[in-house]
Amino acid sequence: MVLIQEGREGPEQIKRREEKGMRLGKYELGRTLGEGNFGKVKYAKNVDSGQSFAIKILEKNRIIDLKITDQIKREIGTLKLIKHPNVVRLHEVLASKTKIYMVLEYVNGGELFDRISSKGKLSEAEGRKFFQQLIDGVSYCHNRGVFHRDLKLENVLIDANGNIKISDFGLSALPQHFRDDGLLHTTCGSPNYVAPEILSNRGYNGATSDTWSCGVILYVILTGYLPFDDRNLAVLYQKIFKGDAQIPKWLSPGARNLIKRILDPNPCTRMTMAQIKENDWFKQDYVPVEPVEEDEEENVYSDDEVSSIHEPPSDAEKDPESPTLINAFQLIGMSSCLDLSGFFEKEDVSERKIRFTSNHCQRELLEKIEDSVTQMGFQVQKKNGKLKVIQEHKGQKSPGSLSVAAEVFEISPSLHVVELRKSYGDPISYRQLCEKLSSDLGVPRSQELLATDV
Repeated sequence: MVLIQEGREGPEQIKRREEKGMRLGKYELGRTLGEGNFGKVKYAKNVDSGQSFAIKILEKNRIIDLKITDQIKREIGTLKLIKHPNVVRLHEVLASKTKIYMVLEYVNGGELFDRISSKGKLSEAEGRKFFQQLIDGVSYCHNRGVFHRDLKLENVLIDANGNIKISDFGLSALPQHFRDDGLLHTTCGSPNYVAPEILSNRGYNGATSDTWSCGVILYVILTGYLPFDDRNLAVLYQKIFKGDAQIPKWLSPGARNLIKRILDPNPCTRMTMAQIKENDWFKQDYVPVEPVEEDEEENVYSDDEVSSIHEPPSDAEKDPESPTLINAFQLIGMSSCLDLSGFFEKEDVSERKIRFTSNHCQRELLEKIEDSVTQMGFQVQKKNGKLKVIQEHKGQKSPGSLSVAAEVFEISPSLHVVELRKSYGDPISYRQLCEKLSSDLGVPRSQELLATDV
């Protein structure tokens, strides 16, 4: 893996580079699509396939300063779970020393909010199609244990084919976020779209609160304005608690009845997603959208591929002497407090890995490791650029025995990572081995024995 290099540039250099088009691995970056507090979203094109993407560029320092590490972890983890035609797709995650790059599906039709703002309310037929897709996407998320918690027009995008894509899962909740009472307790969302039970601060069901927000979106789609609105938040919240939305009489009886039943301030009697799908107004011209099945996709990314800078070559294509490519999020976990590796690795809880970096080349590192462990009385087995270090006493896995796998990953031509992974054996002997190697390899004290207990 080649780490993305970020040097110091002056204004003229930056301007020339942007005019020429910055390269990020196989992607060529273009115009800025949007900008937020901790990064930008840029248009990108895969230079090999010509396919368009949107790359969300997150500044690690800003993420840490704003204390939104958990929010970013949540968004990435959630999008890994969701593969639905009406949800923006996360294709890949890349990383450099200072930035995280989320390669997302490119949706070029803008926000539903912009369409309503510029053109006003939609016809019931057009609005129903959008609402059907919204319910399909949100109910799919709920079935996967994901609750969005910030559904609003600004987070509903429209693609080139006129279909909606739900975006921005930074405030979403997963099953582990529920308390012992089975409810969520974090107050979040946008004031005009938030459900009354969230404001009551007594706990809420993520599915029913999302349903309320969908009802607000339906209201705006069909009327062109919000059901609950006031500049004074206290007054706004009073209106939401009452749930007394003024539903225009010029809407069809079916639409009025559906909105009224969804915008029920009582979550226990509010319409559910299943009931919405059985509603007569909703079912008109309804064609359910099928989720994307893994084995039907042309480009299915495994956990390792999702998080790597470049897709690793197949075993047949690999040079046996070449170093293994490292997972980009392993690097983040090694080098900073922003550790997102849990979303991209599955490791056995019995393993203990220790990693450290070195400026030596791969061949030198492997030779030094072999010399050091041989001096300690270990046997060494070599295969495909990896070392297996073994010390046996009275038979395999007996007290005092130890088996350790040593592997070298390339970060850049001048930077490598040594990973030691214990297969079995005495923890004290393992620690002594690691300390000996870190000393012999000249590991800086700041990097010494960077351990991962898993």
